[in-house]
Amino acid sequence: MLTANRSDIGRVRQVNEDYSWVSQYNNGVTLAIVADGMGGHKAGDVASQKAVDAFRSTVEQGAAKPDLSLQEGKMLIRQAISSANEAVYDLASRNDQYYNMGTTIVAALVKSDNAIIGHVGDSRAYKIAEGDITQLTVDHTLVNELVKSGQLSEEEAAHHPRRNVLTRAVGTDSHVEIDIQTIDLMQGDVLLLCSDGLSNMVTEEQILETVTSEQLELDAKAEHLISLALHAGGDDNITIVLLQDAVGANREERVG
Repeated sequence: MLTANRSDIGRVRQVNEDYSWVSQYNNGVTLAIVADGMGGHKAGDVASQKAVDAFRSTVEQGAAKPDLSLQEGKMLIRQAISSANEAVYDLASRNDQYYNMGTTIVAALVKSDNAIIGHVGDSRAYKIAEGDITQLTVDHTLVNELVKSGQLSEEEAAHHPRRNVLTRAVGTDSHVEIDIQTIDLMQGDVLLLCSDGLSNMVTEEQILETVTSEQLELDAKAEHLISLALHAGGDDNITIVLLQDAVGANREERVG
């Protein structure tokens, strides 16, 4: 599995409140997570890092199991995101300066020809395959609820002033509803996990064109997506994780 993990503070924010992590194991499992924190002064970056740390400590031992089944993987992702929720909520409950902080999460567990996606909030997962791009996750936002109920069009939603208001987040309540799904992966397919600093600034067409480029290796594709978001204004922190099966992918030198 080839991986690329990139984050940029953007052109507007003073702090990068995004946090991401990618790891691969000897049993063929690859884990990845992107979290986009929110809250008061310095609370967003605390929330996202706390969530990823809790996710990681819960998921690592189980993910390395030699014969991890699909069902076990789904339970593991759910448990890990629940642990992240508990960790952030507990910290916020005990510290006034972290009151009401929270974070989005989008995570993937990839093994052979399957990927398990878990998410809360508006950080997204996309699948790029056979020249097409598919948004796998559904944004947990007020504006998306208005679109689903027919009160807003897709075009109106894209520019709505409250498009970043979440209906669900990790750490804001003692329990959180987690969306889990399983998708099939073919050789050469690419999974993209990202914060809304990318998806709000860069079109699906631009993402597709970049990821399917035969001139760029995976790291360069991630860097180019960051540059597109910055060129579009860089209004938010931008975080990108790309995952691609090494078979059928462009070869690249791996460092570190």
